[in-house]
Amino acid sequence: MTIYPFTSHVVVRSGIARVTFAGELDLDTAPRVQDAVTACPERQPTSLCLDLTGVSFCDCAGLSALFRARTLALRAGVDLVVEGVGTQLARLLSRVGADGLFTARSTPPQAEPTAWAAADTAATRPDAAAAATAESLPPGLLT
Repeated sequence: MTIYPFTSHVVVRSGIARVTFAGELDLDTAPRVQDAVTACPERQPTSLCLDLTGVSFCDCAGLSALFRARTLALRAGVDLVVEGVGTQLARLLSRVGADGLFTARSTPPQAEPTAWAAADTAATRPDAAAAATAESLPPGLLT
C-alpha cells in the first residue's frame, strides 16, 4: 500500500527530457515510470534525466521499472542520467549487483535550460546501443 502519493512530471527542453518522480515507487506505482518514460521519445530527446530526489521508497517492482526505463532509453539511442538516488535505493541497487548500472549525477543541474543541457551532455554514455542488451543487467531482473 502506498502511503505517500506518487507523482511524475515530464519536461522536455533543448532535446533533454527530464522526468521527476516523487513518492513511493512500488508495485502500485511502477507502471507510471514506464508511462512517463515512453512518452518522452515522442518529443525526440537526445538525453533523458530521471530525477529520483523525491522518491522516498523503492521496492523490487520499482527497481524493475527503472531497469525497463533504462533499457527503453538505451534502445532508443537516448543517453540516460539518474540523479537523486537516495540511501534506500542505493542499498537496493547494491544488493542486486546493479549499483554501477546507471550513470549517476549527485547534484541536480541549475534550473536554466542551457546550463541543464550542458550538464547532461557532459554525462552521456558513448556506447548506448551496446549497453541496451539484456546481458547488461544482472540475470533475471527483467523476467
